[in-house]
Amino acid sequence: MSNKAKTATMKNDAKAALMPKLRFPEFRDAEAWTVKPFAKLFSIGNGRDHKHLKPGDVPVYGSGGHMRSVDDFLYDGESVCIGRKGTINNPMFLTGKFWTVDTLFYTHSFNQCLPKFIFSIFQNIDWLKHNEAGGVPSLSKLNIEKIEAAIPSLAEQQKIADCLTSVDELIAAQARKVDALKTHKKGLMQQLFPREGETLPRLRFPEFQDAGEWEEGQITDIGTVLQGYGFPERHQGLKNGDYPFYKVSDISKSLVAGKVFIEEAANYINENLLKELRAKPIPSGTTIFAKIGEAIRSNKRVITTVPCLIDNNAAGIKRKKGKATDFFVYLTVEQISLIEHAGGVVPAVNKSAIEAIPVKFPAIEEQQRIADCLTSLDDLIAVQTQKLGVLKTHKKGLMQQLFPQVVEDDA
Repeated sequence: MSNKAKTATMKNDAKAALMPKLRFPEFRDAEAWTVKPFAKLFSIGNGRDHKHLKPGDVPVYGSGGHMRSVDDFLYDGESVCIGRKGTINNPMFLTGKFWTVDTLFYTHSFNQCLPKFIFSIFQNIDWLKHNEAGGVPSLSKLNIEKIEAAIPSLAEQQKIADCLTSVDELIAAQARKVDALKTHKKGLMQQLFPREGETLPRLRFPEFQDAGEWEEGQITDIGTVLQGYGFPERHQGLKNGDYPFYKVSDISKSLVAGKVFIEEAANYINENLLKELRAKPIPSGTTIFAKIGEAIRSNKRVITTVPCLIDNNAAGIKRKKGKATDFFVYLTVEQISLIEHAGGVVPAVNKSAIEAIPVKFPAIEEQQRIADCLTSLDDLIAVQTQKLGVLKTHKKGLMQQLFPQVVEDDA
């Protein structure tokens, strides 16, 4: 038998006897899971363009969630939606009597499987592996129908779905807790900082009630604007070194992990490369953020903890001694929408534009009091965000145990 034939036989044997690593007690002696293409398990429907339909009571879902409401509907019942272009790794579970979809595929007419179970399978799929040829990631009905999944009995499907649904509910509850803390912080900051056109905050600590108005000025009155450096691709990829080299993606990763103080980078450089780049490290305590592209709109800011470098798509602000604290600069910058100060076809904000942004600030002692208050809140948000991450990791590991790996055929 040829090697190719042996490989094919091994794959067929694996498909014929698929068993998960972890199984509920009542199903440990049940039959192996069977492998079938999606076309055998459900039908796939196309979304439609709803831009020109009259508004109504029927919700329309797109890749970003609930988009609008219209008068008609595509489907009555329970289903799973799949992004079809640009968002193909974003399956959504929908329940309701009347709903419709835009820029999505939706599954219906389920056969030998439960919608909630299929949704769990969708979460385990690397959709990019089934991407159509071309620059923008996209899926076709034909490609989706060819994807294979392992299916147990309906009773075992229900047990798995119930288990994962309970984990999802824990994750959703923890996410709401994080969101509530972030909303609380945002509201508190609006009270602790003067509003537009005012020089006194609505909420002030007792010891500063008679301290007078906040001073008005520009960013340059409280901090120094620092620029990033070009980072040649040939120098990227070093996992440790003398200085972290932060990119915009590192800022995002830090905040996703609930960390205001950035500590990890995907790239590092050494002293010899620092000289070659003719770069000067920015100091610890600098607030850094994106300064070009759509990333500006996200208003993501973090504070450096060690001397480092930043990419030329980012900028930083370091406090001026005697005028501001590092964390007060961060809090001030956090409230500024940089897109309002950007220009160009590709949104960008330059050094002079950042320096001219108006700000208000009190004496150092009051700045420190505000910083202490909000730092404790940031710490709480970080702890709860980490708990959310642990739950998500737990679910991912659980799914890897509850679902057997389907051996894919070679293209």
